[in-house]
Amino acid sequence: MSTIPHGPDPVTTFLPRDESGLEVTPLLGAIEAQARLADASRSIDGSLVAALRGSDFMRMSATPEIAGSGRSMRHMGLELEAIAARCPNTAWCLWNHLCVFHLFVGSLGPAHVEFLRQIVSRGEWVCFPAGAGSGVHGRIVGENAVLSGRAAFGTGARYADWCGVVFAVADESDQTVTPLDLRFTMVRADARGVVVDPTWDGSGLRASATDDVHYTEVEVPLDRCVEWFGANRAESLRTVPVVHHRYREDWVGLSDLWLGSMALGVVRAALIEAAAEFRDRKAIMGRSMVDRPTVQVNLGRAVALTASARASIAEATAEVDRRIDEGLVPTEADYYRQQAIVTMAVEQLERAMDLLARTYGGNGLRESSDFDRRSRDFRAMPLHINVHHDRVTHQVGRLALGIELDPF
Repeated sequence: MSTIPHGPDPVTTFLPRDESGLEVTPLLGAIEAQARLADASRSIDGSLVAALRGSDFMRMSATPEIAGSGRSMRHMGLELEAIAARCPNTAWCLWNHLCVFHLFVGSLGPAHVEFLRQIVSRGEWVCFPAGAGSGVHGRIVGENAVLSGRAAFGTGARYADWCGVVFAVADESDQTVTPLDLRFTMVRADARGVVVDPTWDGSGLRASATDDVHYTEVEVPLDRCVEWFGANRAESLRTVPVVHHRYREDWVGLSDLWLGSMALGVVRAALIEAAAEFRDRKAIMGRSMVDRPTVQVNLGRAVALTASARASIAEATAEVDRRIDEGLVPTEADYYRQQAIVTMAVEQLERAMDLLARTYGGNGLRESSDFDRRSRDFRAMPLHINVHHDRVTHQVGRLALGIELDPF
């Protein structure tokens, strides 16, 4: 069977992508160049971190009211897709920054516009260690809250300038007060008493710095502490004063849109590389892989699944952009629909990666290749709690049945 040695790549023709006009375009080469080393060393290149910090990329999820560019959800998804195709570690950290900064603006609200504007103007990096196992409390001492405790899953914490903190108010003996009083604030990552503990030892996203952050007697002004919405955050943001209408959109739904875009970038890159390898590779007994019907079928299914996932993510993202442009307040159904669509799209992308792994076969296990690295990094995506199949479909099922939703 003949193959076309020259001309446009068939996979990129089937799954075209325009990377012109992206904020990150000047850095894409550097991002790709350090990807393997980032995976091996478990740290993103320091010069790349310095180039990203302070860049216009960091300002994209902030609106002009706080010195940001307020780029569309679609545009930010395209940026993250392009980065993830080169280095999922870098994309994961930047995705987290864009998502949680959106949350921070919604949580702090109009009363803290000047504080937020300063962060955006400097292009500073934020993170939000608040995952499973977190426990931070704060004593009220004069005009300050004094924070102590551990916060988990702080993606990008090693690279960040600021940490978002959810804490429970405690009395003088460090016992949590009743009724529970939860508050949110932001703390400088280099403040005295803040220590990033490099606990992330995962097989994938090795340089994502999804670490624990420890707070020991960290002082923060009380006027920078606000009530934490907690489990009813998405509902509350539909009615409280906000800096800009876009902050009525909850960060979890937006994070799903962009996580889907990152997953798409990883899978598309893996498809391009796999198809190129399979055209010239020999299978068992020396037969060309390109002649094997199962190789053709598996690759065809993987490409088709990826195209379908991309269309779903694009439409879910466009729906949110239209809602923001028209000044519409999201409903409960809107919120869960965008999560459901992306969850199913990521499941399709997961099936595509599984098909590629099956087609690589034993050699895929024997060789340490770009596919090996991409596959390990990709596994974190469908497992993230925001887009986790078990959580999202359970909630959507309850919504469809008209019964009370779980808090998270």
